[in-house]
Amino acid sequence: MINVKGLTKEYKTGKEVVPVLKGVNLTVEEGEFVCIIGPSGSGKTTLLHLLGGLDTPTSGEIQLNGSGITSKSEKERTILRRKEIGLIFQNYQLLPTLTVYENIVFPVHADGKKVSAETVQELLSAVDLVGFEKRFPNELSGGQQQRVAIARSLIHKPSILLADEPTGNLDRQRSSDILDLLSNFHRERNQTIVMVSHDMFAAGYADRIVLFKDGVIEAQVKREEDDYAKFLTRFMA
Repeated sequence: MINVKGLTKEYKTGKEVVPVLKGVNLTVEEGEFVCIIGPSGSGKTTLLHLLGGLDTPTSGEIQLNGSGITSKSEKERTILRRKEIGLIFQNYQLLPTLTVYENIVFPVHADGKKVSAETVQELLSAVDLVGFEKRFPNELSGGQQQRVAIARSLIHKPSILLADEPTGNLDRQRSSDILDLLSNFHRERNQTIVMVSHDMFAAGYADRIVLFKDGVIEAQVKREEDDYAKFLTRFMA
């Protein structure tokens, strides 16, 4: 599903070169829920943006569903996102002048396609927003806005869902609601999810936790492994 080899990313600030990713290798299987954790500045969000084709690496290779994306043009990466990738951002990025319904269908309409009312209603039901179709973002709570963003990210039935700190602006109860929702999509629809978070509570929902530090993968553990609970306890302390 996702295969990353030797990925590096550097940014130039004047004459200074700042390395952010330093040779990352990572594989994500179809239907897997992976959470990438780490301190601010560790490179985890940069990695997610590269996976989503929002940026290009300095070197290395990214393959999604067997197709390399690092050599694609910006237009080709945009088309790839519309077809294969769903993106969820911490700040929701809803269009304030559009209703809930219009925000959800926007990616499909922007691609010049149509979506059935039944498909939208199915998603509204899945995110518990039936009856909110005509409301605007400023009429919703933070948790409700994030659920709209999740529905929007899934409207084109992407094979991969990328979530950047999806609970970062929410309290614990609303965070739990969002994480339960993502977990349901993962379990019931075999949705492949890669989530970035600094919160070990959120990481506990994943099949595998990948710890990022200083631009490299420092450690990782799967749920079925004996030291999974110890890993959680260690980094929640």
